[in-house]
Amino acid sequence: MTFEYIPRGVCSRKMVLDVEDNKLVNLEVLGGCNGNLKGISSLVKGMDIDEIIERLDGITCGGKSTSCPAQLAEALKKYKNS
Repeated sequence: MTFEYIPRGVCSRKMVLDVEDNKLVNLEVLGGCNGNLKGISSLVKGMDIDEIIERLDGITCGGKSTSCPAQLAEALKKYKNS
């Protein structure tokens, strides 16, 4: 299932997630730090979404109270609740 999420408080503008059998099979992030987000996308591909949430929830970026990884965790939480 494809799910779109608009991150808040970070540089990225949109996240498009594909989830099958509770696993993240694809992640596309528009905006943000291109190389870092490509790396994160590659690392989480195929992972169980609950494990991704556990690992990324609460990560901050600089002086911000959130980060792109934390926003991915938020996106997955919203997906689970939809």
